[in-house]
Amino acid sequence: MTMQIVINVPDRLGKRLEKIADRLPALLEQLVPETVNEPPADGQNVDDIMAVLSSSPTPEQVLALHPSPAMQSRVSELLAQSKAGILSRDGESELDRYLTVDHLVRLAKAHAYQQLSHAE
Repeated sequence: MTMQIVINVPDRLGKRLEKIADRLPALLEQLVPETVNEPPADGQNVDDIMAVLSSSPTPEQVLALHPSPAMQSRVSELLAQSKAGILSRDGESELDRYLTVDHLVRLAKAHAYQQLSHAE
């Protein structure tokens, strides 16, 4: 079953969308979550991760950090929008925030691994 949805977009965007019209349903499927505002099933959101990193965590606590499925899904959506050339400025800011947090977590995990290997 299919549904027709009509939206008004600026001419400039409309011309860009015409070029990928055959791929729009698949792109929209990637960009729109199954459920909106669903709380994370497990894992942490950005605020949780930053709270752990700023609390003088043990190496084990740092290594246990991982994004929630909802956060992973949102980052995937933003990356798909970026790749399709339709990422808004707000989306760019949001993606930058996620990428910054990811970079900090990677650095913290590398440091935690180093601490643990020196402790052995």
